[in-house]
Amino acid sequence: MKLDGKVPTGELSEKWTQYRGTMNLVAPNNKRRLEVIVVGSGLAGASAAATLGELGYKVKCFTFHDSPRRAHSIAAQGGINAAKNYQNDGDSVYRLFYDTIKGGDYRSREANVHRLAEASRTIIDQAVAQGVPFAREYGGLLANRSFGGVQVSRTFYARGQTGQQLLIGAYQSLSRQISMGNVTMYNRHEMLDVVKIDGKARGIITRNLVTGAIDRHSAHAVVLGTGGYGNVFYLSTNAMNSNVTAAWRATKRGALMANPCFTQIHPTCIPVSGEYQSKLTLMSESLRNDGRVWVPGKKDDVKAIREGRLKATDIAEEDRDYYLERRYPAFGNLVPRDVASRAAKVACDEGHGVNATGLAVYLDFASAIMRYGKSEAHSKGMVNPSEDEIKLLGEKVVEAKYGNLFEMYAKITGEDPYKSPMMIYPAVHYTMGGLWVDYNLETNIPGLFAVGEANFSDHGANRLGASALMQGLADGYFVIPYTIGQFLSNEIRTPIIDDQQPEFEAAEKAVKDRLAQFINIKGKQSVESFHRRLGKIMWEYCGMSRNEEGLNKARKMIQELRAEFYSDVFVPGELNEYNPELEKAGRVADFLELGELMVVDALDRQESCGGHFREEYRTPEGEAMRNDKDFTYVSAWEWTDTTADPTLHKEELEFENVELKTRSYK
Repeated sequence: MKLDGKVPTGELSEKWTQYRGTMNLVAPNNKRRLEVIVVGSGLAGASAAATLGELGYKVKCFTFHDSPRRAHSIAAQGGINAAKNYQNDGDSVYRLFYDTIKGGDYRSREANVHRLAEASRTIIDQAVAQGVPFAREYGGLLANRSFGGVQVSRTFYARGQTGQQLLIGAYQSLSRQISMGNVTMYNRHEMLDVVKIDGKARGIITRNLVTGAIDRHSAHAVVLGTGGYGNVFYLSTNAMNSNVTAAWRATKRGALMANPCFTQIHPTCIPVSGEYQSKLTLMSESLRNDGRVWVPGKKDDVKAIREGRLKATDIAEEDRDYYLERRYPAFGNLVPRDVASRAAKVACDEGHGVNATGLAVYLDFASAIMRYGKSEAHSKGMVNPSEDEIKLLGEKVVEAKYGNLFEMYAKITGEDPYKSPMMIYPAVHYTMGGLWVDYNLETNIPGLFAVGEANFSDHGANRLGASALMQGLADGYFVIPYTIGQFLSNEIRTPIIDDQQPEFEAAEKAVKDRLAQFINIKGKQSVESFHRRLGKIMWEYCGMSRNEEGLNKARKMIQELRAEFYSDVFVPGELNEYNPELEKAGRVADFLELGELMVVDALDRQESCGGHFREEYRTPEGEAMRNDKDFTYVSAWEWTDTTADPTLHKEELEFENVELKTRSYK
């Protein structure tokens, strides 16, 4: 299969503008006759459904939540990037483009990334018009802060609730279209299959999670905005219901899964505290603006802290190793996530971890509190303020910036981060891999599109902070409404798709048979136990670092675990009723297949790049070592039959506007 990215010709900075001006259009009277299914109601799905509805298409939007506002997009904390250059610090569309390409370790498609950088500016205008309460400076202008991997301040934010506020904006747009009858909303419906007719995506099969009913839904095109697959690791910062099922069912129907081994490990999460945990909690990357990451330099101090004989505040400044500032002086604590995560792992592997498990480092705000406190005291005209007065003033500034994050940390850990450093450790947060799409965001299945984290297109091997919200809204508001017309313009004579056709009947039967299979196994082990075991395998052998021996071992272990699942899982209840265990069974079964493909992909990519760190391929300083000669391509995997090996298809990446070179943040 030859993959065609359908990238327009012309200068990079003009491609999107020229393409929009020359692409096929669908007239308003024809839009009213065309139906589009949007699966997912997060930022990408909600913005796509709202915009397509406003354009005049008849939209059906599906979510497995009880409300679109439950989508995991609300969990995004730190902010959203945009090349507005409000700080007058040298930012530009090109710089955002370049930072994203470089941050992704040169493993993304240039044209898609530049389009994203262009759209970023319009997103902010859109959100402000919706009433999103972005932080503002004293004079009323929108405020910015810095995120990892860049040397400008381009991140717009709403305290630590940016995702939630942006989703409310998208939700109100979606609600307006629902009230006008342009969008039909299906809450508590989970997509379990894609229906193809004559090679084109023409509908989906869903399960009503309240009644258990299996339903058919037809349309002229299907858009998947179903998020990422980080929960294959069991423990992640994702919501517990986040899953890969929609994307994986599309893969089983012939869609290609691209770069599945590219997983982002976020460096600032609350560490694992015990076997009983079922998820992890993110501490926003924005905290690295003011927090300094360190570990004790002396092993005796580490031991004393673990035993409770010393506190972090007892360690003298000269005995602290601010290892990010030491190793990467140009970027310091604001290096990209993959770099910061591996550095934390190295520090802990060398025996400097500060909690009982040895898997935690400190994120310290003492310096920022004093710096802000002195500035506030000076602005208030205070003469010779005491240290306590300075601290109090500084804490108020930090609270205004990060108050809800500090409150969250205190509630979870029982410790006051204003008085003592936070403990953090890397955790799975985002997946750069996803369904392969071309420039139109269309998969290799005609009529099947993927937006947001569900596709692979923009972030390469590592996503920069505050870029997920940017991509989700760019795809939904400003890309898919244009590009879907390239497909639908050829469907204006196609009548309403009949869901009584044999292809729908066959897909519905396949879904029912699969669900019945789970119920009829009647084994002795819970679905949760299999998920937990899979997660441990993935984290141990396909997590922050990988090697050939471990990956080969992991593939065999996953195959054995999958066989055990299909012989000994216990799913109580029946098909035609509310049955959350049955929901989980289908999702974990898909994770058991995806996990193997991730391992296969990691084995195939014999290089280190971004979040994919193969221990065999690193520089003498321990940094990632790419192999541009052999691996400058997108790995797009076809795997419809899990009894056979996956088939690799390659999309070669061409770099005409940036120079391929080793990333350096030193």
